[in-house]
Amino acid sequence: MQAKSRLLGPFTLLVFIFLLGPLVIISMTSFEPGNVLKFPPEGFSFRWYVNIFDVQMFLQTFKISILVSFAGNMLALVLGIPAAYALSRADFRGKNILNALFISPILIPGIVLGFTLLRYIIVAYQLPIYIALFIGHTVIMLPFIIRVISSSLSNFDFAVEEAAMSLGAGRLETFFKVVLPNIKTGILAAVIIAFLESFNNVDISVFMTGPGISTLPIQMLTYVQYYFDPTIASISVLLMILTAVLMFLIERLLGLSYFTKRR
Repeated sequence: MQAKSRLLGPFTLLVFIFLLGPLVIISMTSFEPGNVLKFPPEGFSFRWYVNIFDVQMFLQTFKISILVSFAGNMLALVLGIPAAYALSRADFRGKNILNALFISPILIPGIVLGFTLLRYIIVAYQLPIYIALFIGHTVIMLPFIIRVISSSLSNFDFAVEEAAMSLGAGRLETFFKVVLPNIKTGILAAVIIAFLESFNNVDISVFMTGPGISTLPIQMLTYVQYYFDPTIASISVLLMILTAVLMFLIERLLGLSYFTKRR
């Protein structure tokens, strides 16, 4: 047991180095003052952070990514909240099949799902690129919305809802005035997680984009095909900071242990 305890510390350190090492390397190379990506950097400069805002395609695709993520998030909420409520509150035939259907976009490989959406949304129905992006990102956000809100509902005492209805409140009134206020932190956490999944998505977006219309991650992939400067490293650092801030908000709202709770 003592030998295992002595090995646990170094092993844990190696795991952290393996996970965090690439992030540290990218962060350091983003400050390289030269024209070529180098590690270790030969100096310190914010030159490539400034260059991000000089490349119009980065700004344009950032706006598209934000727009698609927020719009898809709203539709995923409209679909996901009632679905999560039904799956948590009701017991009906085919419930497990319906739940598996909602979760399937997480289980299916992204390339397979992206190609399927390309085949049946863009090719078959000739929908505009923006509509295809909107539908594709809604599909990938819906499972996260349903899972997180279902987790929040699993800790909600439905006796409160029944008490409100016994006092004369209608079902819809009870849902909007009793249920939703009690799971609002879960809804906000679901929105943040789904937004991160959509904003950073590559495998679906690469099939849904077209000439002149792209998302930020796809534009980053295109950029590295032609340039080898530290601009992409700088963008990656900014995206890491954004992700860390949003995950911190989720932790403050619910706590990571919240998602492991079950009634």
